Amino acid sequence: MLPFVAIALAVVGVAVVLEVVSYRALERLPSVATEEFPEIDRELLGKFSSFDPELGWCPQPNREKQKDTGDHLPGEEVRSVVTYSTDEYASRVCPAKERDPDADLTVSTYGDSYCFCREVDDDETFQHYLAQELDTHVANYGGGNYGLDQALLRLKRQYPEDPTDHVCMVVTASSIARILSVWKHYQEFGNILAVKPRYVLADGELERLESPVDEKEELLDLESKADFLREYDFHYDHWFEPHFATRPYTADFLAKNEHVRYAAYTAGKGLERRLGRSIPGIDFDLAQTQSALRLERPRVRYHERLFDTHEALFDALIAEFVDYADEQGFEPTFVMVQQLRYATYEAEHGPIYGDLLERLDKRYEGLTTIDMATHLSPDDGDVESLYVERGEGGHYSPETNAEIAQVLAETVDRRAIVE
Repeated sequence: MLPFVAIALAVVGVAVVLEVVSYRALERLPSVATEEFPEIDRELLGKFSSFDPELGWCPQPNREKQKDTGDHLPGEEVRSVVTYSTDEYASRVCPAKERDPDADLTVSTYGDSYCFCREVDDDETFQHYLAQELDTHVANYGGGNYGLDQALLRLKRQYPEDPTDHVCMVVTASSIARILSVWKHYQEFGNILAVKPRYVLADGELERLESPVDEKEELLDLESKADFLREYDFHYDHWFEPHFATRPYTADFLAKNEHVRYAAYTAGKGLERRLGRSIPGIDFDLAQTQSALRLERPRVRYHERLFDTHEALFDALIAEFVDYADEQGFEPTFVMVQQLRYATYEAEHGPIYGDLLERLDKRYEGLTTIDMATHLSPDDGDVESLYVERGEGGHYSPETNAEIAQVLAETVDRRAIVE
């Protein structure tokens, strides 16, 4: 009898260990949610310096921040620290040209982190290169993780203080998901501080839903706002719930081979950091990035479906942008850029936004549209070469930003000729 008891206890012990290990591994997977309301403590809240009650979050004026954009080993000769600086308007600085109230030509840009140009220095943004091309200051009002909705709200708030002749709205295709979001955690697991307003369509008209968080302190108890968050964040039912891990965690972890590969590469990176040197034979950083891209494929396909089901809301926000341009008298340009996860997918399947830009061209005579992917096609087909080599992954390199600047400069010049 005792041997059977010992065997049973051993089996139970192994099962418990597997459950614990599997749960810890699932916590690190970008494609799996393990908690609906992770704890937000005061230490984390204190680091959230960009909180904005109207927009959810927003870059702050007169700041300089150095950011290490990725993992690297001690002494490794990889440039991974970049500087982000903002001016008194909370625009990222434009080293190429100072503001000139008497300039004959003025340009501003709004959008997401691809507009802000994360992972490169202040003098490597496309705004810096565009300022050199046009010989005028170019304002950069990009916001990390912004959707078209937040970018539009920031434009309406900022433009009266900083009016320009041209406004470029620069976003990625993930905007289709971001405009349906109220709490980013429901679609980007772990992004727990990002609560935002959103628009809905009511009888064909845009209706703005204010952020449910008026004061930063309210983030400490988001669970008290659960009913609102679940009702108005589209992704709660359609993305969060289907990807929420439940017991037995071992089954969820082993459900996909990619889960195991990602966990192994993550463990390898951790081992390298502890050893203080690279392990010969495999680049764990590159392997983890490629694994993460494979894990992202279902999200990309999800976003592709959203362009079919929610194009009316996206189109209505573009209409609002065009109407505001008419009201204020500036030339509007809409620019679609690609995250790395989209670029690799679209290289095989075509753009996830379909004929969006063609439709916008036909609908709005005064709007210029640019599908930047058609201008950034490497001869060898290696789309990954357009992006920074190391770091958070997926933002354009300085060389690509210089190419983007040339495309935008030609657009501004053409508009000037038409006028």
